[in-house]
Amino acid sequence: MSNVSTCKRKAGLVRRVGLMFLALTTLSARAQDKPVEKLIEGKPFTQKIEGTPVSFNLAPIPGGTFLMGSPDSEKKRKSDEGPQFTVQMEPFWMGTCAVTQAEYELFLENYHRLQSADKAAPKIPRDKMADAVTYPTPMYTLEAGPILQRMGEGGKFPAVIMSQFAARQYTKWLSKKTGHFYRLPTEAEWEYAARAGTTTAYSFGDDVKQLGEYGNFIDNSDKGGDLAYREVGSLKPNAWGLFDMHGNVAQWCIDGYAADWYKQFAGKTVKWNEAINWPTQQYPRVIRGGSYQSDPEQCRSASRIGSNEKMNIKDPQLPQSPHWLSDGFWIGFRVMSPAKEPSEADKLRYWNVDDEYTAKILEQRDREIRELVGPGK
Repeated sequence: MSNVSTCKRKAGLVRRVGLMFLALTTLSARAQDKPVEKLIEGKPFTQKIEGTPVSFNLAPIPGGTFLMGSPDSEKKRKSDEGPQFTVQMEPFWMGTCAVTQAEYELFLENYHRLQSADKAAPKIPRDKMADAVTYPTPMYTLEAGPILQRMGEGGKFPAVIMSQFAARQYTKWLSKKTGHFYRLPTEAEWEYAARAGTTTAYSFGDDVKQLGEYGNFIDNSDKGGDLAYREVGSLKPNAWGLFDMHGNVAQWCIDGYAADWYKQFAGKTVKWNEAINWPTQQYPRVIRGGSYQSDPEQCRSASRIGSNEKMNIKDPQLPQSPHWLSDGFWIGFRVMSPAKEPSEADKLRYWNVDDEYTAKILEQRDREIRELVGPGK
């Protein structure tokens, strides 16, 4: 290779790195242009996503204790919902609704923004991966596009079809963008918030006939002859102001799924973070809340399900995408923010890749663009 070619190659690399850091600086600066409004414990909060017209609401969730899981007497319960045990909860905020397509699209746009700057983005060294936000590659729209169009796109419709890893990366991006720490809820936090102080099958009681007032599920989700989600917040909220905790779209939690996870806590009182089942494999991960295609019993506060590889069986890509689930039109997520901000190391544990399979794919895929994010950038 000639000296001229080598110089051009090095200059191109420098330019690409510069573009990435320029984009990074823009991202970080937006959250610092104005003083960040503080979340005040016990008060509702509206989070504006700086530089856009998009915002979302968070409800304060009080600290306390609750019985996690369902009693043996609850109708149509499953064995993985027990035995019940007591969990001590700290206060936090939770999104009143699932993340909408309007919110999630702001995250997805970053892939195209950075790629348009230069198609050959440099790889980030393995030791710098913890500081990077990974943006999803474009969705395979040939099959997904028509389904989304039929069910409803944009605005207040829920974001769907993302993997748990993509949802976690969204919370990382959102945190850097806004200056507030956001993450997925733990399974205990999700159930505690869903129950809103109740011990019944649903947050409104045990009468399944009332479910249609609070949840979009198989009996009331018909749209033109097909089942579909509806705009978030269309039905009644629970007592803590949270919408769609029973149906519409099921929601990712941070935990790995194990059918016998509760057994180790039988008869004990544990702190909320002691109940987390930290994942180490791509599947299964916990999904909560039921969806528009769920039966009533799947929408109960204690109902839980684990993800599996069949949820992405139609993905035509090889290797399959770590960001999308081809059959996950019924899966979304909501964000939370704890009253007590965790350490930087703990933040990364909530955000970053935690299984070797996904990590390997991310390193192999040159077309996936990672934006380096770190203190002082």
